[in-house]
Amino acid sequence: MSINKIRSALYLISKILGDVNAVKKGTVGKRIAQRAAGKATGKLLGRFLK
Repeated sequence: MSINKIRSALYLISKILGDVNAVKKGTVGKRIAQRAAGKATGKLLGRFLK
């Protein structure tokens, strides 16, 4: 198993755990907003770094 596959699996697990934690705390809306903002920022930076 390569390091990239392990890293991808760990990121996936952490994302799921963050979602579960948001549901427990009742902050699902905030979590969704942060995820959307992160995706938008990533796409914007990707355009500048090409």
